[in-house]
Amino acid sequence: MMTDAAHRYRTVWISDIHLGTRGCQAERLLDFLREVECDTLYLVGDVIDFWRMRRARYWPQSHNDVIQKLLRKARKGTRVILTPGNHDDMLRGYLDHEFGSVLVVEDTIHVTADGRRLLVIHGDQFDSVVARAPWLGHLGTHANAASQLVNQWFNWGRSKLGYPYWSLSGYLKHKVKHRGKFIHNYETALVDEARKRGVDGVVCGHIHFPQIKTVDGILYFNDGDWVDNCTALVEHASGELELLRWPEPIVEARSAKVVPIAS
Repeated sequence: MMTDAAHRYRTVWISDIHLGTRGCQAERLLDFLREVECDTLYLVGDVIDFWRMRRARYWPQSHNDVIQKLLRKARKGTRVILTPGNHDDMLRGYLDHEFGSVLVVEDTIHVTADGRRLLVIHGDQFDSVVARAPWLGHLGTHANAASQLVNQWFNWGRSKLGYPYWSLSGYLKHKVKHRGKFIHNYETALVDEARKRGVDGVVCGHIHFPQIKTVDGILYFNDGDWVDNCTALVEHASGELELLRWPEPIVEARSAKVVPIAS
């Protein structure tokens, strides 16, 4: 049974939390988890960044609090399903097992209240860089960690001047040459997979680029991340879907009939 909360949804999708890294916005995620209740919570991969933790130990109390909050939701009746990503791929050795009432699956099909069938998958399997040259993915992880460290100091300075949080690392990512083509290819690959499986759409993460769009009749939802964007995809009781940037809503997606989020 759901407890009193400021926001109630039928379903919530979050991904790319990257616990165990300095870039993780654990405090903002904790605030989100305290304020939001749902029947089903999908953790769409890269919840814990085992890649980074193999090289450097970083686990503040807030990261532990996130894990405890997720497990508490599962114990209190929220259906919690985790689809592993490339940064927590070790969990793929435990598919179809439950940990603290959290079910681990490679991917799954979610049926919305209005009957649409959505493939839920992290999406790293459709990233050509990760699939063909895993070492480049690890190299990118190290570069990303460096940018997050700079971002941390940058926002410390902003907070001292009274300015709100702003993701410098996220801004730099979106300015990288050829990123637009990479995102397009990634979206196309996920849409093609959804079409092959005979579903209405796909919910994924992985590229830290929150998005809602329709591609050739297939719905594409990317729930974003909790490093640069602090976003979640939510389903209302009616089956309508909305993409949120916590704590502010960024765009409504009534039946997914929306334009892409402005960068």
